[in-house]
Amino acid sequence: MNVPETDGKLLYDIVLNHNYKKALELGTSTGRSGIYIAWALSKTGGKLITVEINEGRYREALANFKEAGLDGYIDARLADAHQLAEELPGPFDFVFIDADKGWYTNYAKAVIPKLEAGGCIAAHNVSESGPGRRGPSGRGGMGQSYYEYMKSLAEFETGILSESRGGLAVSYKIKEN
Repeated sequence: MNVPETDGKLLYDIVLNHNYKKALELGTSTGRSGIYIAWALSKTGGKLITVEINEGRYREALANFKEAGLDGYIDARLADAHQLAEELPGPFDFVFIDADKGWYTNYAKAVIPKLEAGGCIAAHNVSESGPGRRGPSGRGGMGQSYYEYMKSLAEFETGILSESRGGLAVSYKIKEN
């Protein structure tokens, strides 16, 4: 499922307000979140690398990027993000994770060394855990282990910006690790 409009606007605002230029998205789907990110990057002079493993969604995203007039700001790759997240050299100042939820912590571990100080990692479908807390679906703690991992890192400030359909966790790298 694509990010809802409210979360897309948050991604746009984060990129634009921080003047990010080197973005990575893990999990393109059909391109909705990539359009919001690239729209902001078109104003900052940046570029987005986005990775999708499903060929059908990848092709749909390419068409959507072209229709939006943003394909010049996007390097869309048909690849396995598990592998490519490790291989991409970086550096990045903005990373958006919206691929397979059970792998979020592994993605974070792969990209954190490539994230510049002041940079941001945003992850979709994440909610806080704890007594009485439920994710937007009524279930407890989607992305809970990822969120707990990011909260444990001293070089990051992490919080939940949106409790929309999926929840948007945002982590700013405040210092080098």
